[in-house]
Amino acid sequence: MEGDIDERYLMSIATPLRTSSRHLTGFWFVAAAFVTLMAFGTVPTPLWPIYQSRDHFGPTTVTVAFAAMVIGAAGALRVLGHLSDRLGRRRIIVPALLTAILSAAILAIWPQLPALLIGRLLTGVAIGLMASTATTYLTDLYREARPAASPAFPALVATASNLGGLALGPVVAGALAQWVPLPLRTSYLLFGGLLVVLLLLVLSSPETVDTELAAQDRPVRFALRTGHGGAFVAAAALAALAFAVMGLFSSFGAIIVRGQLGITSYLVGGLVPFITFAASAIAQLALGRLEYSKLLRTGAFVFPVGLAVTAVALYHPSLWLLMVGALLAGAGAGLLFKGAVTETIRTAVPASRAGVLSTFFVIAYFGMGLPSIAFSLVIRHVALQPAMIGLAVLLSAGSVAAVAASLRNQD
Repeated sequence: MEGDIDERYLMSIATPLRTSSRHLTGFWFVAAAFVTLMAFGTVPTPLWPIYQSRDHFGPTTVTVAFAAMVIGAAGALRVLGHLSDRLGRRRIIVPALLTAILSAAILAIWPQLPALLIGRLLTGVAIGLMASTATTYLTDLYREARPAASPAFPALVATASNLGGLALGPVVAGALAQWVPLPLRTSYLLFGGLLVVLLLLVLSSPETVDTELAAQDRPVRFALRTGHGGAFVAAAALAALAFAVMGLFSSFGAIIVRGQLGITSYLVGGLVPFITFAASAIAQLALGRLEYSKLLRTGAFVFPVGLAVTAVALYHPSLWLLMVGALLAGAGAGLLFKGAVTETIRTAVPASRAGVLSTFFVIAYFGMGLPSIAFSLVIRHVALQPAMIGLAVLLSAGSVAAVAASLRNQD
């Protein structure tokens, strides 16, 4: 009798431990999938000059190809991003990975402009499905594994995974283009293979949404806490401005290195966007635990300084100066984005977090695409240097205004 009691007691202890372990393992599987998919999104960044020289198109076509990803991401976020609140997190992450694998196959097998546009559109759909759902999934998994822990850690991992992944794509693709044959195929094959492995790992991760209960509740797609509308608008504006810098360096970084600095190395072409995204991720890891107001004020200071240095680097062409500008602008953008994500999660009704985050990321991705497209059109009529000054002034003024509005909403 005592043996049965002891056995039941041990099982009662072991079951929660196993459940906690599964959720924690799933947390890291999802984080790895998030990083890899975001890296896949920036793989073409150092390859744009190759596409340009082979197919004879200019910066506007590059930005259109880049914008195809933005359109796919925004569309997926707007139409499907909220569904994980009802269908479950894993049921959205898995199609995201499958779509990315299909995109990798198309881009590797058919390296022509039409395939580039189709592949980038599918990449955007995959990123859109992943972006809001992975952030929420990571929060859920960590809460199940560590119920008493602060929600700040999964939010930090999510934002660092997002921007850290975006950083890895250009440098990996640039290195492969520099030293491995078939640069327009190899990178896509590598990331496609990684995504297949991660798909299998994510399939083994536990679901965190009670789908039967969620189906009965029918959560609202977009619901904010009472009185938090202004805070959400300010946070979304910050994300759009931060992503505008990411879009600028993703679509023009390698082109500037090659065209303005005369450096033909694909690896160096990938380093400038890598520095931008890596600085964003590192700044979040190093300073992400700052008090909210200090986080935003620091970002609002560093962000314009980086843009100013970038503009100076175009008037006095210098790789090191351009890299310093990319580092400072990226770090500032990362801090602003980190604050924006934290504030958005705070403003959302818990049952509608995925829907609110999907709307947030739609706005962020439009910020990534629209300024870059506008910039490509402007430089057809205005020299690159004054155009960069104008863009830097607009983004800097916008970030200061958005930070001021966000801090007012904290009072």
